[in-house]
Order: sequence, then structure tokens, then C-alpha cells
Amino acid sequence: MKRMQFAKEPSGFFVRVKCEGCGNEQIIFSCATRALKCLGCDQVLAEPGPGKISLRSRPTETF
Repeated sequence: MKRMQFAKEPSGFFVRVKCEGCGNEQIIFSCATRALKCLGCDQVLAEPGPGKISLRSRPTETF
């Protein structure tokens, strides 16, 4: 008997971004629904877009 798969693979991913202001690195989710700020200097790192976030800082790693 075959098993049925009901759950789809997630479309989101995690991104490590580096703040251009203070150099702090943070891990953020690609499908965030609000603006994400740096914990060190309050600079906006990413803003929500249609479906995915739009990055305002440089991504260093994706996983």
C-alpha cells in the first residue's frame, strides 16, 4: 500500500544577513511579514514584499 503525502515542502528559507551600519549578523526568515531591524543599531535589514522579503543589506549565507 502506498503512503499519501499531504504536506508540501516549505517555500521559505533562512538567510544570514550582515548589517552595513554596525557589522552585526542576524538570521532572518525569507517570508517575514514585517520589517526586520538590526538588533545593534536599529537599521532596517529587510522589508516585507509580495511573498518574499526584499533585502536592504548584504546576504552572507542561505540555508
